[in-house]
Amino acid sequence: MLHPMNTEALDDGTLRRWGVLVVEDDSRARAFFEASVQRSPRLFWLGSAGTVQEALGWLARTATIPDVLLVDLGMPDGTGLDVIRDAVARFPGCEPLVVSVFGDEENVLASIEAGAVGYIHKDAAPEDIAQTIVEMKAGASPISPMIARRVLAKYRSLQSASILAPGIAAPEAAFDENERGLLSAREHEVLTLIARGFSYAEIARLKGLSVHTVQTHIKNLYGKLAVHSKSEAVFEATRLGLLPHPG
Repeated sequence: MLHPMNTEALDDGTLRRWGVLVVEDDSRARAFFEASVQRSPRLFWLGSAGTVQEALGWLARTATIPDVLLVDLGMPDGTGLDVIRDAVARFPGCEPLVVSVFGDEENVLASIEAGAVGYIHKDAAPEDIAQTIVEMKAGASPISPMIARRVLAKYRSLQSASILAPGIAAPEAAFDENERGLLSAREHEVLTLIARGFSYAEIARLKGLSVHTVQTHIKNLYGKLAVHSKSEAVFEATRLGLLPHPG
C-alpha cells in the first residue's frame, strides 16, 4: 500500500526535511554522501544499502517514505536500475538521482526511463551532493555536462540514421488519419510531456497518476511506435506528425 506523498511545507509553515536513502557498494562513497546529507538542514539520513537485494529489502520493509534515492548502477549483485524501478513504483514521491561511473548514453537513457530525475558522473560529482539534492527537490534535473553531451549526440545520431535510411524521411502528408490516431489521448499527453523533458515522477504529479501508470503508458506507446527509448519515441512521433517539429 502506498504512503501519502511528502509535501514541501509542513502545517506550521516550516520547510520539510527530505529523507535520503543511498544505494552504493563503495564504503568511502557512502561515507562521503552521508557526511554531506548530515550537514544539510534540509535533509536527513535514512540509511544506506551496499547491494541491490539489501536495498529492495529496505524498500519493502520501511515505514518511512524515501524522498530521494541516491543510487549507483554497478552493484555487486545486479543493477541499480532495479532499485530505481522498485522505489518509484512503491513511492511515487521518491526521486532517484544516479551517481555512477557509467557515462554511456545507454545507461543514462535506461536510468531516465526507469524513473531517474538526474544523472551525475562520479568523476564530476559535486563536493556538496546535498545541495544538488535540495535543488532537485525544488524542481531541477541535475545532469553532468559530459552526460548531457553524450545524450544529445545519441539523439542526433538517431535523427541522422532515420533521415538517411531509405523510406524513413517520408513527408507527413504520406501518413493517414489512422496513424495520427495511433496513440490514445493519455498516451499522447504523456508523450508530449516527455518531449518537453519531464521525468516520469513529474508527469505522474502533473497528471495525478502513479508512476507505474505513467510507465505503462510509456511501454504502450513505445510498442506502437516501435521504439525503445524516450529520444527515439520523440523523434518517431515527430516524424509521424504526432508531435510538432521543434523550432
